[in-house]
Amino acid sequence: MSSNPCNGCAKSGSCSDTEKQRCEKDQQHQQLQQRLADIRQRILVMSGKGGVGKSTTAVNLALALARQGKRVGLLDIDLHGPSVPTLLGLEGQRPAVEDGCMVPIDIEGLKVISIGFLTQTADDALIWRGPMKTGVIQQFLRDVQWGELDYLVVDCPPGTGDEPLSIVQLLGTTSSGAVLVTTPQKVALVDVRKSVTFCRQLKLPVYGIVENMSGFVCPKCNEVIDIFKKGGGRQMAADMQVPFLGAVPVDPRMVEAGDAGTPLVTVEDSPTAAALRDIAQELQLRCSNPTAGTASLED
Repeated sequence: MSSNPCNGCAKSGSCSDTEKQRCEKDQQHQQLQQRLADIRQRILVMSGKGGVGKSTTAVNLALALARQGKRVGLLDIDLHGPSVPTLLGLEGQRPAVEDGCMVPIDIEGLKVISIGFLTQTADDALIWRGPMKTGVIQQFLRDVQWGELDYLVVDCPPGTGDEPLSIVQLLGTTSSGAVLVTTPQKVALVDVRKSVTFCRQLKLPVYGIVENMSGFVCPKCNEVIDIFKKGGGRQMAADMQVPFLGAVPVDPRMVEAGDAGTPLVTVEDSPTAAALRDIAQELQLRCSNPTAGTASLED
């Protein structure tokens, strides 16, 4: 048994190793709670299935909120496939460290942290099990100088596994809620229904459903053409009795914007950008009143 004193312990004399570990955990918990106390609302962007545009939606919603004058942070916990650095044109950047804590990278007033900033190259694969992933997510909340935020937008990986579960447990369900992203097709809707069930089991409010890839924006005239199936997200929201935030059409400029690191929400004449800005406005209302009316087919 060690007789070394415990740093920061109010107890006089020496502490055992077990006592020191307990003191360290208590200090870490207190620091985490102090960080979270400065974050007014936490928005988890989730999807039941990959490939539905979840990260693109998270980035554009976060930037839309920031451009509306809100203090916004964007936390990317998609540890095995971080897309946020690419979508924001921040590849290769590294966060500064001050007083032992990371400083988020700032872009247009949006504070951003991603595991993609910490790997040696974009090709590095993180081969981690659950406990390591939970530890990193906790550090991203506790050891990052987020400061005072109106909104922390969290880009979660697809599904209902370790990362979404860990972030809900760390953030709690008070002042937290989920935005669930789907496409209109049944194969995506089946999985996002599981995400609704996940949120209900954890008592996490669902702020709403976003139906992505709903219609197609003509690149010549900007008219939205219904060449794909649409309306599945709205129907599912009504069936599951959760709010429907809006539909986002496919815009060919979205791909170009993502590859160039310039989010489409900044393009003024795009119907897709307008839809994302409208969803960001609706999201603010849902955050302030998460028990507001649910979706109906007549909305």
